[in-house]
Amino acid sequence: MPVFTRSSDASQPGDGVSEAEEEQEGGERAEDGREAAASGPGPAPSRTLLGHRLTRLRAWRTRHPRTARALRLTTTALAAALVVGALLLPNTLPALKAAGFARIPAEAVIGAVVVLALPRRPRLVAAVLYGFGLTALTTVNLLDMGFNEYLGRGFNAALDWDLLPDAQGYVEDTLGGGVATAVTVGAVVLVLLMAAVMVAATIRLTHVLARHRVRATKGALIAGTVWVTCSALGLTLFGGPIASERGAGALKVHAQRTVESLRDEAAFARQSKADTFGNTPPGELLPDLRGKDVIFTFIESYGRSAIEDPVMAPGVDRTLDASTTALEKAGFAARSGWLTSATYGGSSWLGHSTTMSGLWIDNQRRYRTVSAGDHLTLTKAFQKTGAWDTVGVMPGVQKGWPEEKWYGLDKLYDAFDLGYEGPKFSWSTMPDQYALEAFQRQVHGKKRDKPLMSFVILTSSHQPWAPIPKMVGWDELGDGSVFDAIQKAGNKASDVITDTTKSREEYGKSIQYSVTSLTQWLERYGTDDTVLVFLGDHQPIARVSGNGASRDVPVSIVAKDPKVLDKVADWKWTEGLKPERDAPVWKMSSFRDRFLKAFGSTPRPSKG
Repeated sequence: MPVFTRSSDASQPGDGVSEAEEEQEGGERAEDGREAAASGPGPAPSRTLLGHRLTRLRAWRTRHPRTARALRLTTTALAAALVVGALLLPNTLPALKAAGFARIPAEAVIGAVVVLALPRRPRLVAAVLYGFGLTALTTVNLLDMGFNEYLGRGFNAALDWDLLPDAQGYVEDTLGGGVATAVTVGAVVLVLLMAAVMVAATIRLTHVLARHRVRATKGALIAGTVWVTCSALGLTLFGGPIASERGAGALKVHAQRTVESLRDEAAFARQSKADTFGNTPPGELLPDLRGKDVIFTFIESYGRSAIEDPVMAPGVDRTLDASTTALEKAGFAARSGWLTSATYGGSSWLGHSTTMSGLWIDNQRRYRTVSAGDHLTLTKAFQKTGAWDTVGVMPGVQKGWPEEKWYGLDKLYDAFDLGYEGPKFSWSTMPDQYALEAFQRQVHGKKRDKPLMSFVILTSSHQPWAPIPKMVGWDELGDGSVFDAIQKAGNKASDVITDTTKSREEYGKSIQYSVTSLTQWLERYGTDDTVLVFLGDHQPIARVSGNGASRDVPVSIVAKDPKVLDKVADWKWTEGLKPERDAPVWKMSSFRDRFLKAFGSTPRPSKG
């Protein structure tokens, strides 16, 4: 190692470094010499592979001194840029601007001071650890970018690792297994490569600082003084502070987020055991809906942006207005409002469970905690009465789903139970129109001794919104093979997912399709006793809904019996399927209790 340090870092004739300066800054070589003497004689460099390479390198540097010097300076500059860039890298795409890197990072100044104070071997260890630290910081910032772009929040190291397999599954369903594997392998290779480059950069800078110790010490002192002055005076440049502690701040935020999440898990476990209706007897649950066929339906990614965004709203609003008119002609009336979802851009199951449980379930650990317990869901309240048959229709479920017990479902119809023989539409296993027709054929249209409570999750408006199904005649649906030509003629997911404008346009079309499918089904098959509640689970990803968009989703209740809507008159919801901009906004977790109380349920709390 001493041989390598001297051979690669020592100045060569023609480098432009004076002999006096070499003597002034020769502490590194003296230090290396002492360590070499202490460790005893080693093999001659010329007798080793490394020695041969270093000999050739010295010869090349002697023949090309200017090129060698330029190469060293370029390498050092790139290493410095990489380290400073990693320390100043933001965690959101909108903040990723060149002006944001015109800062003095405190972590770089502190790192230089530490390096200059350490002897050679501890200095090398510190450089390696610093490189790995920068790799971790960069990885976390990149994950933050992705999570902010898709889920409207930062990455949580305590909670979100469980979502990575789901992300891989989404890519596989959308773009194919080969692409999913390539993305996964590519991500791992990228992190390993980044670690190698970061460590190499920090080692390079460490050697340079040690070799030019006197000037480096002066430079670190000046940089530290400037940083303290700028920080004390609050000086800014390009709209941001010159004195930056972005790297340390990011790690501090993630550490606090992790600690808070672990504390929250224990607190939520206690909270979920208490229930406003936990001790309500069956006879006092939902007495004012007895005899009604009640359907709770979630439309994937149906958010406020679909109704208010200038790109998407015109088509969606026309669909809602036309559907309202058609339902009125069929004898139905509707009321609509807003709910603020517990999730954004994805993790639909968090929206479903928040609505049905009356608890704020905004992460996977909360979901696992509550779904493993006996907290009363709205759907299970129907089952508990014994007055309804309860079913779930979930074309997106393609494997075992133990949550059906928590939701109180007597029977679950998943992707394999609906008789579909047509093509997949990207992530969606089947078009909504087909899923609803299968629901009618296999469940809703059959005679039964009890009324029916149905929990239906529609999937056609799931990203990447390509290809999108089209409506066909209800009598033409058959086994779904009628959609073959429609699927083949549709857009490719890879063409839409990379184009923001097209994604927004196609998202709007998918919402129009899902709403049309559901409302036409209700026109066709709804009865005097049908009560439909439908809502969105969350807003679409930030790239579609827009940065800073709300988490609000529309919610509507539709029925023929005017007594049903009379029960919710004090909710002050908008008439029709399109809620007004200033219609009431509730937290999604408040819906369960409001619904139970509106239809006559008596609160009898359990303390857990």
